[in-house]
Amino acid sequence: MSDTARVRARRRRGARLLVAVAAGGALGTWARDETVLALPVAAGGFPWAIFWVNVAGSFILGVTMTLVLERLPPTRYVRPVVAIGFCGGLTTFSTWMVDMVTLADRGHTGTAVLDLAVSLVAGLASLVAGVWATRLLIREGSRP
Repeated sequence: MSDTARVRARRRRGARLLVAVAAGGALGTWARDETVLALPVAAGGFPWAIFWVNVAGSFILGVTMTLVLERLPPTRYVRPVVAIGFCGGLTTFSTWMVDMVTLADRGHTGTAVLDLAVSLVAGLASLVAGVWATRLLIREGSRP
């Protein structure tokens, strides 16, 4: 294969990968938007929608990466579509931070601090739960 053919093949693979990440991202963003619409926040209230999408994204990331690293045959699309695309579109660090700053600026400091603490703990716990549950299912599935 000539150098030109190799470069073209690499570009095609890169383009397919980009489309895969974009498709996953579109689905994740749609899911986040639907969640935000379903769980509106009252002024000074706890931003449940952003909390739940971030916690769910952490769990999905734990499941996906455990499967990719420990169980699935090598593939070039699962991690980019789910972990980078879907979870990247579903979760949102920036909105979480804006919510906390807005809450604090409007005098709801306690809610902002609660959001910070609970989101960090729940996100990490959700990630660990995803890894743990997936490993448990892998072990159970491999028993005779």
